[in-house]
Formats: sequence, C-alpha cells, structure tokens
Amino acid sequence: MNDVTRRKFFARGAQGLGAVALAELLAGETRGSSAAQEAFGGSPGLPHFPPKAKRAIYLHMVGAPPQLETFDYKPGMKAWFDKDLPESIRQGQRLTTMTSNQSRFPIAPSAFSFAQHGQSGAWISELLPYTAKMADDIAIIRSMHTEAINHEPAMTFIQTGFMIAGKPCIGSWIAYGLGSMNRDLPTFVVLNASHSNPKANVQAISARLWSSGFLSGQYSGVALRSGGDPVLYINNPDGVPPEMRRRMLDGLGELNRMEYEKLHDPETQVRIEQYEMAFRMQTSVPELTDLSKESDATRKMYGEDVNKPGSFAYSALMARRLVERGVRFVQVYHRGWDVHGNLPEVLPTQCKDVDQPCWALVQDLKARGMLEDTLVIWGGEFGRTIYSQGKLTDKDYGRDHHPRCFSLWLAGAGIKGGTVYGETDEFSYNIVRDPVHVRDLQATLMHQFGIDHERFTYKYQGLAQRLTGVEKASVVNGILA
Repeated sequence: MNDVTRRKFFARGAQGLGAVALAELLAGETRGSSAAQEAFGGSPGLPHFPPKAKRAIYLHMVGAPPQLETFDYKPGMKAWFDKDLPESIRQGQRLTTMTSNQSRFPIAPSAFSFAQHGQSGAWISELLPYTAKMADDIAIIRSMHTEAINHEPAMTFIQTGFMIAGKPCIGSWIAYGLGSMNRDLPTFVVLNASHSNPKANVQAISARLWSSGFLSGQYSGVALRSGGDPVLYINNPDGVPPEMRRRMLDGLGELNRMEYEKLHDPETQVRIEQYEMAFRMQTSVPELTDLSKESDATRKMYGEDVNKPGSFAYSALMARRLVERGVRFVQVYHRGWDVHGNLPEVLPTQCKDVDQPCWALVQDLKARGMLEDTLVIWGGEFGRTIYSQGKLTDKDYGRDHHPRCFSLWLAGAGIKGGTVYGETDEFSYNIVRDPVHVRDLQATLMHQFGIDHERFTYKYQGLAQRLTGVEKASVVNGILA
C-alpha cells in the first residue's frame, strides 16, 4: 500500500478536472456481496472492537444553520434586542471581514418560537416540527466548536480533520478501514441535494470534500447526479450492446495489466477494478434510482418533494435505499444555509426542505430494523453569531459565522436518543459545559464503527496519518447508550 512510483507521485500532484471526472465515473470499492452484506476488503485488524454502526448517513447543511433558530433556545435575549454584545462575552474574538468593521454588534433575538419536546424536554424551534416529533430518537449536541471561521476550511475540517485540502474525508477513511458490503455499488456515495429558495446564499462545494486524499482513489466518494445518467457515461452509447462493452473492458484490462507489469503502479490495479465496478453498476444503479418500487405510504412520509430528483426529500429516500443495499457511507449535502441577511425569510424554507425528510429517514430506518446499526448525523460546519450582521430591525436580521459554538444531532447505531448534551452561555456565544470539538465528533463516529481513532492510521510522508490528527480527541460518551 505504501509503494510510490515517480509516475504515481506526479499523478497525485495533478488533481485537476480530469481526476474529478474520473472519480465521479469510476471510483468505488469493488469487493463484497450485495446479498449477505458482509464486509469484504478493509484493513487488517479492523474493527478494533464490536461496532454499533455498520453504515452511516451524514447530512451536511452547507453554510451553517444558526443554532439560535434551531436547537439553542435563548429566551433571555428578547430583553437585549438591539443592545450591544458585551465585550466581556466577545473577549476579543476575531471576526470575519464581513462584520469586523461594524461600528456596533447589536443583539438579534430569534424571531421564532421554541417549545420543549420528548422525555428530555429538548427545546426545538417551531421551524423544525418534524424533528421535534423525534426528539426521543436523537441526541442533540449544543456545544460543538471548531477552529475555522470561513466555510471552505470549516467544511474541509469537519469532513477531513484538516483545514487544508488533500486529506481523506471521513467516508473514505471508513471505506478504507472497513471495506465494502456490496460488490455492485460503491462503498461511499455522495448526493448533492438542491434547495428551494432562490434567495438563499449558496456556498460552492467540490469533490475535494469527498476525496480519498492520499488513500487509493478507489475510496473516493462517487457522486450520483440527480439529472440524466446518475453516473456519467454509465450507460452504453447508442449501438454499443453490453457484449461489445464487455469485450472492450476485457481488452482495456489486459492493457492495464501490461502497464502494471512494467511500472508496478498500484493505481493501475485500482483502475482495472474501477472499470469493472462501472460495468456492474450498469445493472445495479437503474434499480437503485427507480423510486416507483417504493410504496405510496413511504413516499408520502418523505414529503411532497420526494418525486423531484435532486430535492432533499428525494436524496434522503435515496440515502436509505443506498444503505439498505449495502453502501457503507452516504454523504448528503444541502446548500443555502449561509444566512448573513434576510434570515427570517430564507431560513424557514431551508428548514422546510429538510425537516420532514430527516424525520422520515429516521422513522423509515427504524421501521426496517436498520436504525440500530445505521448512524445518522445532521449539522453544519460552524455556528452563527448572536449579533446581527448589517442592519437590524424587528422583522429582518442576519448572522455572521461563529466557530465558538454550534448545534447538531445524531441518531441510531448506539446513540442515546432523547439526549441534550452541552450548554452555551446566555448569548449562545461561548460554551459553559461539556465542549465537543470537531475532532471529538470524528473520534465518536469512528468509535461507533468499532474503530479506535488513535490506532487507525495510514503511513504517508513519514507520518502515521489519522482522521483526528495529532491533537487530543475524545469519544463523547455522554451521548452513547
């Protein structure tokens, strides 16, 4: 696994559009059995201990949902409307250039009401009525924090453990460590869901977020498209029958094997396997994306947008179908959460896009007996400020980036439902109890897969690389059953 030829070294340095296109077309683990859903491949010695999770669905809200409008209720802020944030709370924290030049930082209480739900009495916003119904199924962490203050490094950090691109994302680490559960589908799949509000501020994302980094290309995420062919060029061109494509792949495989015998580049073997995966996906993907096989009751549960390819509801149902068929890790991105302004108008539609489908996904998994070993994660890359960015009125405000605290939730696979973990101060600005760093979250996700994050390493550039890096990371035992 550590053989690096000169050709391989320079190829890795040329991460251009061609590499991204190839990853979308071909990448994916090729070993496994779709019937038994047993693990094939993976790293020797893994898992380290009996796992709670066999698979995961990570729902990333790109742009960072404001914790003050979702899960971190601060009723005392109504008395602070338009008053300045005390310096004793800010404590000289660096700000983004979008608000650092503001003459003042006026407090903007949430415009939305909250109520308590479930046995835990979790405070959940009126914007998330379906999520509120499953309060006893989820563990809410209100004390997440990160080191990045801008979107690109923050997303890269929470996905890969580093703020600079080039490291494997968590889905790739899991695929590399635990192997495949389906010979005919990739181990790691990515879905990019659309948002419905045209006024939403959209952050760009790229295949770097689901890259395998220094791991073999076979562990990269395969992005399924919502329009046309789910994977580019998966269908044969007109006039090319399957038998002809089979002969073409056999000939191409022989050429690649000759290339490998000359150069001994392990990526050549990976390419052979990836072309074979693409061939098998010609049969498996059309069945996967045919939602007509789902019952009317199931489609209704996910909401009215479920029949719109690319919608979040469609993507959530697709995520369930993927893990049901043995895909190990599904990453779903939903953009439009960057509410620097116009928050009272934009945020309700963002929440509506995802609220019912998230609830349906958890209930669907539970009904099928899959929630007990499927880990579901929902959240963004950082939080939002209590003070308003730009002009504050009683009907309009916005929030800037805030890395010091934010909220997310998890469900399934040994997560203790009905839990509310961590606490922030009265301004939702600083954490006052049970802080959870991004690295702690990553260590916890690994732990649920039966992996000790400190022992799961890959030697690269002379270092024993790991998802959580070299700094301290701890499993968040307070949210585990």
